[in-house]
Amino acid sequence: MAASVYRAGSAAGRVLLSSRSSALLGVTRSRSALSYAQTLSNIPDTQVSALENGLRVASEESGEPTCTVGVWIGAGSRYENAKNNGVGYFLEHLAFKGTKKRPQAALEQEVESMGAHLSTYTTREQTAVYIKALSKDLPKAVEILADVVQNKSLEDSQIEKTREVVLREMQELDSNLEEVMFDYLHATAFQGTPLGQTIVGPSENIKRFTRADLLEYINLHYKAPRMVLAAAGGINHKELCELAQRHLGGLSSEYEDGVIPVLAPCRFTGSALSARNDDLPLAHVAIAVDGPGWNSADNVALALANTILSNYDTTYGGGKNLSSNVARAAAEYNLCQSFQSFNIRYSDTGLFGLHFVTDKHSIEDMLHIAQGEWMRLCTSATDGEVSQAKKTLKTALVAQLDGTTPVCEDIGRQVLAYGQRVSLEEWNSRIDAVNAKTLRDVCSKYLYDRCPAVLQSVPSSRFLTTTVSAMRCTGCVSKLQKTSVLSFLRSL
Repeated sequence: MAASVYRAGSAAGRVLLSSRSSALLGVTRSRSALSYAQTLSNIPDTQVSALENGLRVASEESGEPTCTVGVWIGAGSRYENAKNNGVGYFLEHLAFKGTKKRPQAALEQEVESMGAHLSTYTTREQTAVYIKALSKDLPKAVEILADVVQNKSLEDSQIEKTREVVLREMQELDSNLEEVMFDYLHATAFQGTPLGQTIVGPSENIKRFTRADLLEYINLHYKAPRMVLAAAGGINHKELCELAQRHLGGLSSEYEDGVIPVLAPCRFTGSALSARNDDLPLAHVAIAVDGPGWNSADNVALALANTILSNYDTTYGGGKNLSSNVARAAAEYNLCQSFQSFNIRYSDTGLFGLHFVTDKHSIEDMLHIAQGEWMRLCTSATDGEVSQAKKTLKTALVAQLDGTTPVCEDIGRQVLAYGQRVSLEEWNSRIDAVNAKTLRDVCSKYLYDRCPAVLQSVPSSRFLTTTVSAMRCTGCVSKLQKTSVLSFLRSL
């Protein structure tokens, strides 16, 4: 059954390009440019409709023999409070425990008999339940999804089984250092706000959740206007709308006392959090500044800046010939084992920053190299590197939509976040509209003279002694331990 019902994960793909002679390369480039433009214009439009109860139905018809269909809900840990933090994650696991109509064994057998995969995930602002199946099984898939979303089994025995599963998962998650780091980064950057809470929630909450707690959350947040039924693959939009009306048309759009839950603004706090862990062989450090929300016009420029910063691992080839200045410095001076730049977005805010793993003696050097590159993006980003970043970003946008499941996820997330799905052709136009000056201006807006949030977990008491306010990017470089690194920083 593990092959049929599972929690969602993510994967990344790489494209290898073979070399060509210079004569053929010119022809290939011309054809590739034409092919790329044609591909964008030939991608089917995403059709969006709405039921009378406010539930939105969105789909992309590609004529494939398989399809992915799912329900995306505007609910996650940001909608929780200190007392019920983790309830959304708990409910996600109950999706596999059966419904009032289908006991767990019957649900598993039905999904497996279709050769389908039922998956779920929860983020800070969204919850998703979706099925990948043959296109001919779309009606059955929608019926199962509607049953899982509306009629979860909340029997005491199932709640206890789920409690045990979640507590075991929490122990496993504690060993995932990257997940733990980003949870603590949110905790310090958005301290005192719902975004500072983890998705899983504290173990004390998990141990005391009752059926009443789960029902209260469902009744408050599982409302039709906050849901999107998304589908991609060999489907028909009209049929999907009819199925949605039949199985989800009865979802309520009314709130008790007429009070609609509204997201409270989550303020960013420039701060630092340090933890000593002698079991760690290396230090883990993250630094981030306040970023824009989903609907900000600055997102594309920051996505390009994120692409320029790139990522690095010691297993990469290239060394000092890497295109990223931070990666080149890291390789040439052995400053870290790995780093990744990130640009996390939420409804009204975000986090733009860098996470790296390094020896405890190289923390300050790595931070100064990273902040030096941030400063350079504010003042000296060139048209050449922006042009290269555009190509890389466009490739990534196309590559991540390989298959019906990534496309369906993209539809569900975007319709919840934007109220529509932005086409690849539109993203392409927005990317082309950014030039070096635009990127410098946007980076200055978010990076220059901004107090960052810093998190460090180190295997000794060797913490950063620099204050957060002193770590603002203002063009002023603090003392570094290595003269060669300082010279590199000045050459950026």
